[in-house]
Amino acid sequence: MTTLDSKDAEPIALIGLAKLMRMAFSGEDLAPLGARLIERAGTGSSANTLMDLSTVLQLRGNRDLALLMQAEAIGSRQVYTPPAATGPVNIRVCAIMSSGDLMANTPLEFLLEDSDVALNLVYVTEKQPLPAQLPEHDVLFVAIAQSDQNMPLLEELDAVIASWPRPVLNQPARIALLSRNRACELLKSAPGVMMPATVRMDRQTLENISHRAAPVSSYLEDGDYPLIVRPVDSHAGQGLDKIENAQALANYLQTRTDNEFYISRFVDYRGHDGLYRKYRIVLIEGRPFICHLGISEHWMIHYLNAGMAESGGKRAEEAAVMAEFETGFAAKHSAAFREINERIGLDYLGIDCGEAPGGKLLIFEVDSCMIVHALDPVDVFPYKQPQMRKVFAAFRQMLINATQREVL
Repeated sequence: MTTLDSKDAEPIALIGLAKLMRMAFSGEDLAPLGARLIERAGTGSSANTLMDLSTVLQLRGNRDLALLMQAEAIGSRQVYTPPAATGPVNIRVCAIMSSGDLMANTPLEFLLEDSDVALNLVYVTEKQPLPAQLPEHDVLFVAIAQSDQNMPLLEELDAVIASWPRPVLNQPARIALLSRNRACELLKSAPGVMMPATVRMDRQTLENISHRAAPVSSYLEDGDYPLIVRPVDSHAGQGLDKIENAQALANYLQTRTDNEFYISRFVDYRGHDGLYRKYRIVLIEGRPFICHLGISEHWMIHYLNAGMAESGGKRAEEAAVMAEFETGFAAKHSAAFREINERIGLDYLGIDCGEAPGGKLLIFEVDSCMIVHALDPVDVFPYKQPQMRKVFAAFRQMLINATQREVL
């Protein structure tokens, strides 16, 4: 357990997201740790304590209180240092972060766990700009995800780091292109890619459609029912639904209080066996790597509820796809991945995708903050560790390449 050197001292170290998430994945009850952190926070709290408490609260589903604890932590200190490997440090990375939940930033701690990379997290907010002095670093990584809340931060950062004296990865101006409707505009005409048109719509307009005052086709160029509807800035399936008709849309709106939504047409991407498959891919310097394949009977796939741990057959397929990825899925869609990389223009990018009935790469989402990790139990998913080591090695090599470009 993390302890204090003295009554007013900072904890010895931040526990950090990676360790806390690993505890949660292993089934450990985080309630006792949360109680200890709450007790410590009540006796002259430190910023590290508050930040760890925020993470524990998020992992336990208490988002609102978690964000309050996080805001208090950032208000007292902007820089946080997750645990580093015990060996020598060869690369120093400074990541620029925003406040928010676990989807608000690129989760670099998972990518750099037990490596020779020292990571510092620097939080910026509307009231707390980038500090004048940052920790010494070899590479600056913009980890802030695209969202309405973060757009002013991305715009401000774009000006601040325009002439940064160190290499910068994931430029904020490119991250700003990742809203669902803007990404769709960038990718919908890409060869080998299918990304249905996505329209941002206010509640009143959507209600008009539900009342049949206007047809869907007057707003959505390539579709009609069934539709996919979700609130703006939602992730992990929150508020996401498939809508079959106007009455279903009216029923959906009665359950939501949101003011703005994204709509797009639903593409039935079932395979010949009736199962849906969603691939999580990351592009690292343009090269695709698979991180997981979720296989489900339901169209809305989240890896944790796809029944992968319960099905040996699904895991065998995922293992085979990973083993043959470079000569199989990646080769088949190589032109699509090249186009996505060229049009989005990020050093590191996550892609959730499937395959459309005609064989094109069906894009569900492109984002810079998708969770990529090696936390799954090795006894159940033994094939994942080698694959994730490839991902982590490629990410580390990207950092090295960035420093070498600076030297040249």
